[in-house]
Amino acid sequence: MEQVLAIFRIPELRKRILVTLGLLFVYRLGFQIPLPGIDLEQARSTADKIGGGSLGSLFGIMNAFTGAGIGNAVLFSLGVMPYISASIIFSLLVKVVPSLEALSKEGATGQKKINQMTRLATVPICILQGFFVVTGIVLNPDFQLRPAGSGNFFYGLVLILALTAGTMFIMWLGEQITEYGIGNGISVIIMCGIIAQLPSALEQFLMLSENAHQMAVTMGAIWVGTVLVVVYITRGQRRIPIQQAKLTRGRKVLGGTRHYLPLKVNQAGVMPIIFAQALFIVPNVLGSLPGFQGFGRIFAQPGFVYISIYCGLIFAFSFFWVRLMFQPEEIADNLKEHGSFIPGIRPGKATAEYLSFVLDRITLAGSAFLAIIAVIPTLIISSMRVPPTVAYFLGGTSILIVVGVALDIVDKLNSHLLMRNYEGFMKGGGSGWARRAS
Repeated sequence: MEQVLAIFRIPELRKRILVTLGLLFVYRLGFQIPLPGIDLEQARSTADKIGGGSLGSLFGIMNAFTGAGIGNAVLFSLGVMPYISASIIFSLLVKVVPSLEALSKEGATGQKKINQMTRLATVPICILQGFFVVTGIVLNPDFQLRPAGSGNFFYGLVLILALTAGTMFIMWLGEQITEYGIGNGISVIIMCGIIAQLPSALEQFLMLSENAHQMAVTMGAIWVGTVLVVVYITRGQRRIPIQQAKLTRGRKVLGGTRHYLPLKVNQAGVMPIIFAQALFIVPNVLGSLPGFQGFGRIFAQPGFVYISIYCGLIFAFSFFWVRLMFQPEEIADNLKEHGSFIPGIRPGKATAEYLSFVLDRITLAGSAFLAIIAVIPTLIISSMRVPPTVAYFLGGTSILIVVGVALDIVDKLNSHLLMRNYEGFMKGGGSGWARRAS
């Protein structure tokens, strides 16, 4: 409790926390503003209708991942999903397009230009996703959300512009949190949106459950166990010793220090699960077409084929993403240029081969961890008959995002406390550099 109170004794840190909470309040307030001409009560009843079908399942996964409100017809329905899509696209393009790769190596100036390109790319993605939401939900005659007397084209255009403006405003809120608050703004907003959906989903499940108390205890135990494992693996890293060569300048000997190259066990983060879930949308769409119903039933049921293909995709995308983002040859060249080497390993090609050897085995362990976390919601839905809106909080991308962002916020708090000679937010906790600094 002493560490918690120490946070509010520091004026700068206290101000940052209050700014973060205030901006998050504004973010949640946007989910109470309906789209032009939409009745919120009618929209909520429509969301309940959608929740029973495959479209509702898809929207439930997307909402659990981004904290958005797709299906509720509110101003912030798209959330930050378009910005996330643009960020993923540019993360891939930076490693593929030489001009963007050269721009990313220019430091803060190059990163600022890439961020600006990401913002601009968010606008057409917003328009595209807003078009599908408007045509699939608001203008759908089955849901009766469109007000009487409104034309399809101009009214739909207004809704798409409203959804786009809502997403851009959320993006601006995230940037303000990053600059004046605590943690990465977009990540904090995603975590806030995910956590905000948990109470209502849990309440709905307990009201429908026959043994509510027993089920609550069981799910609580599963959640706590999953969080502990996620924290342990997220913090886990393989430290490769790096020795700096000694340089003689007159009578002075410079360098010769030893540090470490940390390789995280879960180097890919949540990206493999996101890619695998995106590909699994294709079989569901094909299953709705005439002649492909059998193909759709195979992937609609959480059986052996479904889980095997799902886990295989996660393994494949894990190796793909890690190899794309972490290139051993580039790391080996950088070490050689700066006069550093791995003890017992020759600089250059031998170092790259050694890093590749270690990285493959770490990625294999991280892929197995991601596959288990991703399959947990499917197993819970099939064995315990838990609604998807609840199950996705016990595993998958939601818990990885929430735990990862929470750990990042703890590290930020630790850094502020340690700069002022406080013990830290968590005794012996925080990242490795924080413990060494203490």
